[in-house]
Amino acid sequence: MSADLSDYDVETIAQIPQTKLAIFIISTYGEGDPSDNASLFWDWVTKLQDKPLVSLRYATFGLGNSNYRYYNRVVDVVDKALENHGASRLAPIGRADDAQGATEEDFLSWKDDLYKVFCETLKLQEQEVVHEPSLAVVEDESLEPQDLHIGEPVHSIEGSGKSTANSAIKPLKINKAYSLFSSPGRSCLHLDLDLGSSSQLTYKTGDHLAIWPINPDQEVERLLNVLGLSQRRSIPISINALDAAVKVKIPTPTNVETLFRYYLEICAAVPRDAVRGISQFAPSPIVKDFLLNLGHDKETYSNFLASNHLTLGKLLELAAKADSNLVTSAWAGIPLSYLIETLPRSQPRYYSISSSSVVSPKAPSITVTVSDTPLSASPSSTIPGLTTNYLQALHRSLQSSQITQQTEGLSYALSGPSSTLEGGLVYAHIRRSKFKLPMLSSHPLVMVAAGTGLAPFRAFVIERLRLKSIGKEVGHMMLLFGCQRPDDDYIYKEELEQMEKDLDGKLRIVTAFSRQEGTKKTYVQDRVREFGSDIAKLLEDGASLYMCGRASMAREVGKTLRDVFKADKGWNDAQVKDWSERLKRNRKWQEDVWG
Repeated sequence: MSADLSDYDVETIAQIPQTKLAIFIISTYGEGDPSDNASLFWDWVTKLQDKPLVSLRYATFGLGNSNYRYYNRVVDVVDKALENHGASRLAPIGRADDAQGATEEDFLSWKDDLYKVFCETLKLQEQEVVHEPSLAVVEDESLEPQDLHIGEPVHSIEGSGKSTANSAIKPLKINKAYSLFSSPGRSCLHLDLDLGSSSQLTYKTGDHLAIWPINPDQEVERLLNVLGLSQRRSIPISINALDAAVKVKIPTPTNVETLFRYYLEICAAVPRDAVRGISQFAPSPIVKDFLLNLGHDKETYSNFLASNHLTLGKLLELAAKADSNLVTSAWAGIPLSYLIETLPRSQPRYYSISSSSVVSPKAPSITVTVSDTPLSASPSSTIPGLTTNYLQALHRSLQSSQITQQTEGLSYALSGPSSTLEGGLVYAHIRRSKFKLPMLSSHPLVMVAAGTGLAPFRAFVIERLRLKSIGKEVGHMMLLFGCQRPDDDYIYKEELEQMEKDLDGKLRIVTAFSRQEGTKKTYVQDRVREFGSDIAKLLEDGASLYMCGRASMAREVGKTLRDVFKADKGWNDAQVKDWSERLKRNRKWQEDVWG
């Protein structure tokens, strides 16, 4: 049985008998915090007394990212707490590192080791896995169109938990969209959205805006064709749990086309474990051998993915071609229930809001880099960003009257389910953030960003400028910003320079360009070191420090700042660690980072 920790009374974990095995898969967020759905478990396990877990046998696996300082802290703390309170660990802790893009492979390696323990210690016998469905998918033509979920994102948001910071999901109109820069393989968009008159939708400066993407037509059609479902795409289906303990996480009833276009992630690369799992439904022995060989080991599959972006539809097409006797719809026998259970649910992508709620209370803006990732062994082939290319298509649609727009070879049904998104609308919601300006506008700021990490700081500066214009005292601000070239991807350049003038010395902008012709590569952390004494003076005067961008950038900037203070103050490692952690506890050091 698999279970979400938030669905059960955590104290019942102590009642799991010794005949059973508990496996905990736990992620680490931000400053070493557990996910929302593990927060009650975290509180319980870290406050246990004595040894109430003597009958518990367990294994743990952590999900983390080594770009963050507290990489996999949660699983380490949980594992130690379980062991300290009497539980018996059956296998070493497993740790996934998303910074290396190896989460799936890290898990498979750990799982293989765990299975050895099952066989050697628990004397279990390994056998070929056969799919046992937990869901039943039934065609039901008696259902009326108005009974169906047609693509509106009504299911719960991942990690929302009981204390959700997410607003309702609504269709929002894009009032304005324009390009900030465009270069081969990379561009950047500014989008202004309209929250309308709804009192349910409000935002504060520093919040995030989530966009719910639509899968491209090409991948939807590819999957329908190879599964032999093209002619049955609109027939209503009901998805029912076969066990009371199983949650149906897809809106039901619906139809197959809606399932693939809106509700399932069909564009991601297929994990190696899934390649092996799909082999059990292979339409011929030749195809089965092809899949088993492809997914046999990490090196073989990694080398293949280095030159091939393998979505589920592409994998099934490729495998079918291994047997020349098969027809296009060779995979008609694969159960739809298996795909629903195996494919992740479609999830929103989050963007830092780049506007001020004081200046534009009903018109949040976002800043989006449209960038396709080149394959390492075949740079001319790329992995298109799902949501960014969708937004690029929306941007282009606003310049024409076409309902279906194409971008980088991909087209999208931009009108949405039953034309609910016609006219340049997207499904979106607001997520509250703690990445906020100080209460007092006189409070000084140090802001460090790279790329679109500039977004929230544009909002901060716009807000401070408005407050100054109505007579409020505004504190000194220092913005350190890094990009590739001043004449290419320096976004909002003219606007920022004008605000720097209008703020009469209250804003100082320091830039770092990593690809400027004729000059040495300079990254934002280099500028932090160069202007370390100025930054230190601001921080000593009570400034709040903010960083936004990739986690690797924030890590390097943090390290550089600690080095600056060690040298400037003559501190040792313990003193500088205490200083930085005190700033974070007091919300004077904040990070909004990703990747």
